[in-house]
Amino acid sequence: MSDDVLKKEKAENFADQDKEQVNLEAVEDIADQSDDEETPAEPSLEEQLAETKDQLLRSLAEVENIRKRAQREKEEMAQYAVTSFARDLLSVADNLNRAVESLSASDQKEAKGLLEGVEITEKELLKVLEKHRIKKIESLDQPFDPNFHQAMVEIPSEDKEPGTVIQEMQIGYTIAGRLLRPALVGVAKK
Repeated sequence: MSDDVLKKEKAENFADQDKEQVNLEAVEDIADQSDDEETPAEPSLEEQLAETKDQLLRSLAEVENIRKRAQREKEEMAQYAVTSFARDLLSVADNLNRAVESLSASDQKEAKGLLEGVEITEKELLKVLEKHRIKKIESLDQPFDPNFHQAMVEIPSEDKEPGTVIQEMQIGYTIAGRLLRPALVGVAKK
């Protein structure tokens, strides 16, 4: 073998050893880096138990809130389910009231029995409405409240405060405290 070939083989062996040395150093560097970085430790069993218990309590509270909300919505639905039917009945109450008011004094004497029957029917209807939490809105001589009254006219008045209801054209009603129909009123002005 020639000297050139031997030199070449030695150079290749040296290069292979150098590569192995570099690869070994790289592996050691990577290992050192992973040791330096703190890997998050797994939570202990007590910590896991506490976290699971917290999640369970939160879930139970959420289920209880959903149950209460559903119950409240069910009660409201039952309470206000008759709203459209009640609105329709209000026209009957209005007509009975108009029938009583339309009779003059002389007509009342002649139709005394009929008048009493209409008045009794009106009172019975109002009693049934109240049984179902439908109540008249008392408007006369009360301050105007836009939540319960609808102003139709302003009437000049010297003896009433401005903003006081002095005329009621149509009776208003509430159902369980919620407006069913506003009262149509006339309001005093100076």
